[in-house]
Amino acid sequence: MRNFLIKAFATVFGVGYLPVAPGTWATVVGVAIAYYLGSNMPVYTILLLILLILGIMTTGIIAKQVDQKDPGFLVIDEVVGVMIALWGLPLIWPVMICGFFLFRAFDMFKIYPINRLEAQPGGWGIMLDDCLAGVYANIILRIALRCAGLF
Repeated sequence: MRNFLIKAFATVFGVGYLPVAPGTWATVVGVAIAYYLGSNMPVYTILLLILLILGIMTTGIIAKQVDQKDPGFLVIDEVVGVMIALWGLPLIWPVMICGFFLFRAFDMFKIYPINRLEAQPGGWGIMLDDCLAGVYANIILRIALRCAGLF
């Protein structure tokens, strides 16, 4: 039962097993969570930290069990990453859509030092590269919103 719960959490309750683009679908889940909790920043922030900590623990366990560095079916990192990308921003559709695409781009292309973080052992490497991709996306969104006079 314990292993089932760990795997359920790390795969975002099976989203990681979708046959096409599981990381993208997990990102959609993260955007939905951000939208739902966005007006309550204390709860959003606490949930984000809980997801990060549990994500590090559970992805590390599963990666070790399957003897892979970052198995594609582990997608809790995408949820956490996009929630970081949208943290503290006005959650209107244009911002959420841009946050989605910016996060996915940084997550896929892994510009420096994102590519260095994924080399960390276990769940740390699985989670931290997506966290930094989220930070990059958040910074760019803040700059764009500031330049547009919207933030």
